[in-house]
Amino acid sequence: MKKTLTLTLLFLATKFSLFSQVMPSTDENIPYLVTFSKQADKTWGDDDNIQIYFFTIPKDIKTPFFIRVFDPDNGGKYDENRGGFNSKTKYSVYGGKGAHSNKDAQAIDPKGNYNSGSLLYTKTFGEDASVDDKWFNFGPINPLEGEFLPEFDGNVFKLVVEGLDGDDGNLYRLSLSTSKDDNIKVEGGNIFTYEYCLRTADNVGSVSHLYPFISKGITAVNIHVYDYDEEGNIRIISVAKKAEETTIEKGTNWEASEHKIVADEINTSLDVQFIKKKPVKNNNITIYIQNQYGESLAFFSVPIGGVPKFKYKIKVTK
Repeated sequence: MKKTLTLTLLFLATKFSLFSQVMPSTDENIPYLVTFSKQADKTWGDDDNIQIYFFTIPKDIKTPFFIRVFDPDNGGKYDENRGGFNSKTKYSVYGGKGAHSNKDAQAIDPKGNYNSGSLLYTKTFGEDASVDDKWFNFGPINPLEGEFLPEFDGNVFKLVVEGLDGDDGNLYRLSLSTSKDDNIKVEGGNIFTYEYCLRTADNVGSVSHLYPFISKGITAVNIHVYDYDEEGNIRIISVAKKAEETTIEKGTNWEASEHKIVADEINTSLDVQFIKKKPVKNNNITIYIQNQYGESLAFFSVPIGGVPKFKYKIKVTK
């Protein structure tokens, strides 16, 4: 069983790539990605201080592109201050052989050769007013510098975000763009990750969304959430599920909830919803989802096949 996508499914990704590729996306309704530095308390929501993101570029794209980071520094308007900003965050862009195909790069725990591939760019930020509340560009990047993978029908690049010394939380966003001045989509491109560390919305009643893709052969998924802090409830919407609740509630450490996959859900995305029920401020959580084989599913900023909608079935009786 492989967790890679088929060419047909990548066609669907291209078909439904209607907007600029930003992570978190508008559909996800997530304020920020989060990476804490190494001295941070693990109960603040980041379990390992490293996040890994992948960027897919279709093989027919030949023009340069940019990987953009919003508010990459540690300090200022958005970041989580723990008694005075003292942190640094390192961003590293990789292409070439092994950038994605190396299994360490796809693992939940960043061990071994997770920074595999050819290093193209790297930059470390402390507190830096020049990039606070602004976009920073890596690039221009030649699409041919990525790792070509047939299962993605294109080139894949990797961004490793590492919290270095300090104990603050770095909140940021990402974009895949053809422009260094604005977020202009790369046609058919996408951003994905196997483990999502994020800031939940503060407003009670808000709903955040994650979109894992269910490929052929998956019969069950295990949803793992770290440090949920009894914030609300988590449910699954799909083409076959109107609202299936998970068993995750407290989440002060890792909690898991298993769910069966039915035939109608194969080759579609799930909508894993996080519903805010309590006024928990500045809550950061980490999520990953695995199939019945223990293989991690990718979360796509542009959901494969589009945002799933429950399909009502009307039974007619005589």
